[in-house]
Amino acid sequence: MATYELRVKDAQGKFKTVKQTADSIRDARITVQSQGLQVLEVKEAQKLTLKSDLDLTFLSKITVKDKAIFSRQFASLVNAGVALVRGLGVMADQCTNPKLKKVLMAVNNDIQQGGTLADAMRAHPEAFDNLYVAMIQAGETGGVLDEVLNRISKLLEDQARLDNQIKSALAYPVVVGLLAVGIFLGMVIFLIPVFDGIFKQLGGDLPPFTQFMVDLSEFLRTPQYMALLIVSIVGLVIGIRAYYKTPPGRLMFDQLLLKLPLFGELVEKTAVARFCRTFGSLSRSGVPILRSLDIVSQTAGNQVIANAIDSAKAEVQTGGMLSIAIQRARVFPVLATQMINVGEETGELDKMLMKVADFYEDEVEQSVKALTSVMEPLMIAVLGGMVGSILVAMYLPMFKIFDLIK
Repeated sequence: MATYELRVKDAQGKFKTVKQTADSIRDARITVQSQGLQVLEVKEAQKLTLKSDLDLTFLSKITVKDKAIFSRQFASLVNAGVALVRGLGVMADQCTNPKLKKVLMAVNNDIQQGGTLADAMRAHPEAFDNLYVAMIQAGETGGVLDEVLNRISKLLEDQARLDNQIKSALAYPVVVGLLAVGIFLGMVIFLIPVFDGIFKQLGGDLPPFTQFMVDLSEFLRTPQYMALLIVSIVGLVIGIRAYYKTPPGRLMFDQLLLKLPLFGELVEKTAVARFCRTFGSLSRSGVPILRSLDIVSQTAGNQVIANAIDSAKAEVQTGGMLSIAIQRARVFPVLATQMINVGEETGELDKMLMKVADFYEDEVEQSVKALTSVMEPLMIAVLGGMVGSILVAMYLPMFKIFDLIK
């Protein structure tokens, strides 16, 4: 005999979970129904193991890919006429992410108690943000939930692709930079002392640059100084991150980010593509424009862009045009504002926003390729320069050593 868990509803309309030992699922269902309970779901109880006893959901993370896959599959179930409760139950059963699985079960429970899908999802911001909830709410209101879920999936997939392009652009310089620093520190800490011993045995004064490298090596090999350096670096990083979380700090760093020689244009194009794609998806799903601007401002990813959107929202509230308000902020490229203006005048703003998003996503892809081609020789030069500086510092005294040997 096996033990089964049954999700039931009693005569008072309350939901609860009961356990029943039986030879089969059918026998367990019949036994519980004989007690006057309505059986909603039956599954075999998990055996007590270390893995099942420990709640490891805090170790997992709900990624954009997880939400995109859920949205696509859930849209298929809704389009096929499957009830929300049944559909969410199926999605929760086959979900491989334990954190998302737990959220879907909670959402399903709230719906069974009479709540809407949007309200149930709103209670779990760790999985469903304001953008997701607003589109779901619009889909429920308009009776096009399956279409909206497909749009959400497309939006999330586009966002994931855009984020991956940015990560690929940053990965190379970060990896090469860390490699260069590691090689430099290794040579300073382990190689310079060997030559320093030779220099001291032969006597004579070292060239200034060589002496600087020797002093740096002694500093890094002194535990107290090394600990002080590490603490200082960690403190600086924590301080910068804390300041970035404040409104003035976030604004300052985001302004600097937009002005960077190589990355500034890439950041701007990425922000424009994200704005247009998100705003277009919300508009196409029937979300009101002011609510859409609120959500887009929260998901902009750059405080300068977010401030420009907030200013545009204030002007739209007074009857102004969105394109003119954005143009006055002087943050978005001229091409983007002109295309948005055409969309407003023709009454096809959502279509024009999608075209702008497609254009700038292609621009981001081309910029990433160009940036990578520029960064490769630049980082090789940096790596060569750092290693070369060590070699120069070691070989500068050689001329004096030859004189001393003579």
